Amino acid sequence: MPDVKREKRITVSSPITVIAGVGEKRAELFGNLGVYTVGDLLRYFPRAYQNRGDITSLCEAAMSGEVSSMILTVGCEPKSVTVKRRMNLTKFTAFDESGKCEVVFFNQPYVKQLFHQGEVYRFYGKVGRSKNMWSLSSPDFESMATSRALPDFYAIYPLTAGLSQKIIRNTVALALASVDIEYEPIPEYIRKENSLISFAQAVQIIHSPQNLKHLGEARRYFVFEELFNFALKIAKNAQKRVGVPGIPLSLSDSDKRSFLKALPFTLTEAQSRVIKEIYSDMASGNAMNRLVSGDVGSGKTVCAAAALYLAAKNGHQSAFMAPTEILALQHYRDLSELFDNLGLKCTLLVGNMTRAARTKALADISSGETDIVIGTHALISDNVKFSDLVLAVTDEQHRFGVGQRELLAAKGKDMHVLVMSATPIPRTLAMSIYGDLDHSAVDMLPPGRQKVSTFLVDEGYRERLKGFMHKQALEGHQVYVVCPSIEGSASDIEDGETSTSGLVDFFGNKLEAPSSRLKNATEYAEKLSAEFSDIEIGCLHGRMPPAEKDAVMSDFVSGKIKILVSTTVIEVGVNVPTATLMVIENAERFGLSQLHQLRGRVGRGKDKSWCIFVSDNPGEQSKKRLDSLCATTDGYRIAEADLAIRGPGDFFSSSGRDLRQHGALEFRMADLCDDIELLYKAFDAAKKLFEKEGL
Repeated sequence: MPDVKREKRITVSSPITVIAGVGEKRAELFGNLGVYTVGDLLRYFPRAYQNRGDITSLCEAAMSGEVSSMILTVGCEPKSVTVKRRMNLTKFTAFDESGKCEVVFFNQPYVKQLFHQGEVYRFYGKVGRSKNMWSLSSPDFESMATSRALPDFYAIYPLTAGLSQKIIRNTVALALASVDIEYEPIPEYIRKENSLISFAQAVQIIHSPQNLKHLGEARRYFVFEELFNFALKIAKNAQKRVGVPGIPLSLSDSDKRSFLKALPFTLTEAQSRVIKEIYSDMASGNAMNRLVSGDVGSGKTVCAAAALYLAAKNGHQSAFMAPTEILALQHYRDLSELFDNLGLKCTLLVGNMTRAARTKALADISSGETDIVIGTHALISDNVKFSDLVLAVTDEQHRFGVGQRELLAAKGKDMHVLVMSATPIPRTLAMSIYGDLDHSAVDMLPPGRQKVSTFLVDEGYRERLKGFMHKQALEGHQVYVVCPSIEGSASDIEDGETSTSGLVDFFGNKLEAPSSRLKNATEYAEKLSAEFSDIEIGCLHGRMPPAEKDAVMSDFVSGKIKILVSTTVIEVGVNVPTATLMVIENAERFGLSQLHQLRGRVGRGKDKSWCIFVSDNPGEQSKKRLDSLCATTDGYRIAEADLAIRGPGDFFSSSGRDLRQHGALEFRMADLCDDIELLYKAFDAAKKLFEKEGL
């Protein structure tokens, strides 16, 4: 059997085990990072860089208290001593023009042979104080006595247990030195038109940049590549729509009047406009593919109800899919009452049903006994057979990928598709991101919607805030507390570093440590439970099993839980009228649009409501963003402001998963801000490719 280590030609498709030093056990560890092939490794990008080329004097490094890079001369021959618990210390002095320090290595006796008096090294570490002199503990070091220039930047990768930065760096370096890269994912003419370097150049630079200019070029390549692939997917989906037939549906004037009369409110101008756009699509003879976006509480559901009514009055079935049972049950309660009054039958289909109820529901669906089916992912199960499905409605579509939407649409023939999003999306961005869907905006709120008073506070208000939360709960109201994390997260920093000190991002900007420790949901819930023993506290986060999440949310909806501590998984669209206070911890960590979504969880009843952003010493830009949110409740204005301030990053980041999941694509490089220009260039390039290739 041939030895895979001796494979003559290593390509991006080769297994990672072809790289020297990567056996089965180490390959398994890389597998934990999603790295299985050489190509996977090359695309395992650094998350930051040590900027060792930014040289400071020893004195400046000591005064800054940060990890720094210094060029020092060894002042004496190293000495090794063994102290208690068999710890070995190797010490020597080093100096530059600004001063002298003691360099100490712990349990690394071999370094005694490496350093000699008078030699010059570049050291990278944090200068501290030991007795009466500066000290440098276990720094990274490189000899200046070399013919080649030392690189300025060293990559810092996300880690997993068993793999250190050194192992990953060395493995990547071996891969880059041995791989035969003939792969180029972007057509040459598109690369030239957009001034992009090649994939081979970009991947070499991203892992081992020589300077910021080259690093910027590499990042630009991979940002463009991600957005270009996304644009191609959107264009392909849009192309599938062209000329696709749809069953033409229409309503008589008397049926329209009956629907409006059955509503317990008068439609806003925006709702009327959107319903007309939906009816025009469904009457055209072509399949409708429309996105309805709207601010929190703008009344998107009634637009969906109008579409469901149209299908039913034409003798066809429709399906309404929600992401959770809680939301599906809420829609079922509201819509079944409306449609009962109009002589139409609704059926509920969710996972948590008795066998008898589920059997009855499936029978009614397959026989055509029911007109409208409201449910969860259960609707796309193989055993769900519709009699005559012509309309699929997906609510809170950011919780579903394109594939799930298409599975529901595949249950019928010549289907009309309507998707709804509670994210107010700027029209210019929607035209690009949702290129496969027509876009309607419900851009005004119904009259009488409760205004939520919004304030920004720091840690100095902590005790007053806790008192206010307690008071609201005791008065029969309910409180949301949103935290940015579930638990503490593991650090990718080694060698005793406890912050992002000394690291830079892809633009060379210093990564600052968070101004305050991130609040995590589990710890915060436990703390509040101990302090508020007279109040039921709940905790909700994404790692909980679905049934457990539904149970917690049900207890909050019913009023059993008075204070719900949660990550951002709290349900968009769930109506809790007695929730009057939303507290958002580390608010600077969220995008404006998401903060506005969270704020929309309160103010849904008759009582006065508040939203409190807690941010300890946010930066100038963060404060500007949060102050702007305190000043307005117009979701579209907020979205436009977020786009202007941060670029589309907020929509692409983890806090804005709707657009990423829309294309079933995770953006790793485009997660950074200010890429709006590249976004439009990528869509232009995708359009040209389709025209050139005749796709």
